[in-house]
Amino acid sequence: MPELDESTPLAAEIMRDSNRLRRMDGKNFPKPESTRVLTVANQKGGVGKTTTTVNIAAAMAGAGLSVLVIDTDPQGNASTALGIPHNPEVDSIYDVLVSDFELADVVQQSPEIDNLVCAPATIHLAGAEIELVSLVAREQRLSRALDTYLSAREEAGSRVDYVLIDCPPSLGLLTVNAFVAAKEVLIPIQCEYYALEGLSQLLNNISLIQKHLNPQLSISTILLTMYDGRTNLSAQVAAEVREHFPNEVLRAAVPRSVRISEAPSYSQTVITYDRSSSGALSYLEAAEEIAERGTNG
Repeated sequence: MPELDESTPLAAEIMRDSNRLRRMDGKNFPKPESTRVLTVANQKGGVGKTTTTVNIAAAMAGAGLSVLVIDTDPQGNASTALGIPHNPEVDSIYDVLVSDFELADVVQQSPEIDNLVCAPATIHLAGAEIELVSLVAREQRLSRALDTYLSAREEAGSRVDYVLIDCPPSLGLLTVNAFVAAKEVLIPIQCEYYALEGLSQLLNNISLIQKHLNPQLSISTILLTMYDGRTNLSAQVAAEVREHFPNEVLRAAVPRSVRISEAPSYSQTVITYDRSSSGALSYLEAAEEIAERGTNG
């Protein structure tokens, strides 16, 4: 096979991606000392919360880690991307939150990805905000169910390494439950003009959660999404976010990618749909960075 001429931008990009893929292939990520629970949140819609949740989860599972995804968005897009049935007849996270089902009774294995299980969301979650209002300890219901599940898995010798909770784009009781159940928040930020405006509101809400419901909660990770290196705007937003959060922002940034958009229509993550694409490689690198940070403190 002739060597690729790197003198053109396209050829150089292909070569870079080829080297990135070679570095990631067959690599195992380090296991954390104890289960890490991350809530993936941003009140702004369309920033890549669900895409980030499922692809980070798939990347970690593919690199030897045991991963649980909890879908708390009534749209159920995370369940779709992981190939998990979530029609109204399926037992789901709704039953855990409202009807006191055990989390173990609703968790399903992803058909495409070993080591990855998911608690799906169904359309019933759309009414859960109202139903939760009258329930005892309404903000802690997910936390208690998750603690019971994780303890049982650990006792059985099959500890979960990472839990990723996908949230709806709002701060209702579903998102509050997700914040109370986690110790870390992962915030995807779209590289566009309104990104920082929405972020300040989210930080205020997280501060309220820390003060009143979960003092252990912290913003550990920020991921730049839909990054377009050809525009000054993306570069400017990225620079500003990195300046404000130098320790939280991952080095990896996820570009705009057709492959990332296509994957859910095949009930797949981009990791399983096209592992060699630039979007998949960026999520693999982001997942690796999260895992390494977890080991290095």
